[in-house]
Amino acid sequence: MNKGAESETIKYHEELPSVHEDRLVGFLHRIIRAAVRVLSVLMVLVIIWGIGDVIHVLYTRLSEPPFLLLNINDLLQTFGAFLAVLIAIEIFINIRLYLGTNIVPVKLVVATALMAISRKVIILDFDKISADYLYGIAAVVLGLGISYWLVTKEAL
Repeated sequence: MNKGAESETIKYHEELPSVHEDRLVGFLHRIIRAAVRVLSVLMVLVIIWGIGDVIHVLYTRLSEPPFLLLNINDLLQTFGAFLAVLIAIEIFINIRLYLGTNIVPVKLVVATALMAISRKVIILDFDKISADYLYGIAAVVLGLGISYWLVTKEAL
């Protein structure tokens, strides 16, 4: 293998190079990278399925009496379905960045986690949860918010 091809192979994710001094390790690295590619294809399918679910939820809710009206629970379910699709898109972007760069997208991972916990907060049924559960969610939101602030904060 020439030097240009080798540097191109090692360019992305040096922790999983497909060219390795141990052929077994190189083979295993190629399997892991292929598995990540399969996951990205599956995530696109999940996104398409999620969009279909949003359409189905809206159609079902709007076609039941009273027609073309949504109550608050319907709105919350619709928002939850929308956010689930957006979270899936964020996860796909994480996978794409993992495949295409040598950068660990910490900011994007924290932002995705913030979006996921925000979805949870939006669809919470406060009549069915305990105070401990709510305190736990509050702690997660606070921790992720501080993490996001620290990651995005410019160096002084």
